[in-house]
Amino acid sequence: MAKSSKTEKEAPRQINPSTGTEGSAVAVPESASEESVELTVKKKLTALFTLQAIDTQVDKIRAIRGELPLEVEDLEDDIEGLETRIEKFRQELKDLEAEIAGKKVAISDSQELIKKYEAQQMNVRNNREYDSLSKEIEFQTLEVQLAEKKIREFTAGMELKNETVKQVEEELEERRKDLEAKKNELEDIVAETKKEEELLQESSEKQKVAIEGRLLTAYQRIRENARNGLAVVPVERDACGGCFNKIPPQRQLDIRLHKKIIVCEYCGRILVDSDIVSSVELNF
Repeated sequence: MAKSSKTEKEAPRQINPSTGTEGSAVAVPESASEESVELTVKKKLTALFTLQAIDTQVDKIRAIRGELPLEVEDLEDDIEGLETRIEKFRQELKDLEAEIAGKKVAISDSQELIKKYEAQQMNVRNNREYDSLSKEIEFQTLEVQLAEKKIREFTAGMELKNETVKQVEEELEERRKDLEAKKNELEDIVAETKKEEELLQESSEKQKVAIEGRLLTAYQRIRENARNGLAVVPVERDACGGCFNKIPPQRQLDIRLHKKIIVCEYCGRILVDSDIVSSVELNF
């Protein structure tokens, strides 16, 4: 009779699914999926807050420049406007000079006609011819007087415009000096911060690669709409770090649990807890 140990089939060996080794099976805890979600959300929030920290440094560098770029642009516009104004005045002066020259020619022509008519008066045969010539002489005399009046008006206008041009040229010179000073100041600031800004911009571009497109688009949209450029802010003193509105305790708890990305219900900024802030500040 054969031994029972040889006829019976061996019981299958159990493999631990968590280790891949032999041993009793281990049940996967229900909280494992939740922990995975938490780690994923936390990773996303950390990446977003890191990007925010980098972009904030870039904003600070640009803030050092202050209003200088705008001031330079305004001065350039002012200078262009003053140059256009001076050019317009100079063209008007040329037009007045041409008008005066024309009136002088008219005066000369009228005076020649007066001499001609006066000479003809010496040879008239009757009073009617004499009166007709007298009227012509009178008319040409009025033409001379009118032309002389116009010349005086044009001359006064030229003097006024020349004075205005002088004032505008002085103002233009002051604007050019201001522009040169502002440009030099801006160039000095840019030279001091250019290297640092380029490095930060490079870091920002690299960090963007680590963020999924949908979140990056939302981040950029929030930054564009926010006055201070902050799209991701910490919870500080039970309030949003962007708009400073109070955040309910339950919502603060949800933020700390990292189960989902939570935004401020008042300003729409993405909210992070102190743990993420500390980890980013430590690495940054």
